[in-house]
Amino acid sequence: MPAAKELDPSASLAALYGSRVRKRRLRAGWTQRELGEKVHLSHGRIAQIELGNEVPAEDVSKRLDEVLGAEGELHELWMHVERIPLKGWMQNYIDCEARAVAMHKYLAYWLPGLLQTEAYARELMSAYYPWYSPDEIQKQVERRLARQSILTRPEPPFLWMVLDEAILRRPVGGPAVMYEQLARLVNSAQAPNVKVQVLPFAVGVHAALGCSLTLLAFERGPDVAYLEGSDTGSLVRDRASVLRYSHRYDHVHAAALPPDDSIALLERTMKEFSA
Repeated sequence: MPAAKELDPSASLAALYGSRVRKRRLRAGWTQRELGEKVHLSHGRIAQIELGNEVPAEDVSKRLDEVLGAEGELHELWMHVERIPLKGWMQNYIDCEARAVAMHKYLAYWLPGLLQTEAYARELMSAYYPWYSPDEIQKQVERRLARQSILTRPEPPFLWMVLDEAILRRPVGGPAVMYEQLARLVNSAQAPNVKVQVLPFAVGVHAALGCSLTLLAFERGPDVAYLEGSDTGSLVRDRASVLRYSHRYDHVHAAALPPDDSIALLERTMKEFSA
């Protein structure tokens, strides 16, 4: 039997939750398969929970707490895992992003970090963190650019994004920065794993109005949703909730311009910034 993988409870709240599940399972003398049978999950799902790669749905968390005799301790921790704010979730989201095999995004405010140019990212960071020094801004920009390598790795994820037209019209950093950024977007859309749509103003009110939405799919484990507002964000793992957010995305995706028409609009907008 292979040795159990080492756990690092300090890596994230999800990892802490997983380590406590494993500790109680071992104390009970059960294998992952035996625990899985008791809470109606496969042993593979139990393994992912213990490693901190997956957080169970609320009903599963309650069953784990009951079966493992945690007297509410596990489920209380689960609530913290689900409700932690953006800054605490950011590294967790980045870890999920790196493991994803497919990403579907609706962007309300700015282009996704995976396709931002250095100049565009710096303008966003400088506006969003006016109290940061130039060195601190540069570190943030470098971290963001480093994430972009996942789109050029040997087996990159599939990325389909729907951009609100407001993103194209808001001149972040001025005409030169916007021209370079839109050119980057058009060039990136030539890759087989990247698709771009624009949701025009003419659509009016729509299902995802009010926040940006990302759906991540994995080779193993359930899909997750990530909701991002101007100052908050959260990962959503509950299956029913993720399905509802997926349904919202489907409506936005259907209302957006087709990819070819979207690229044509991007190219026209580029010309406006080059004038």
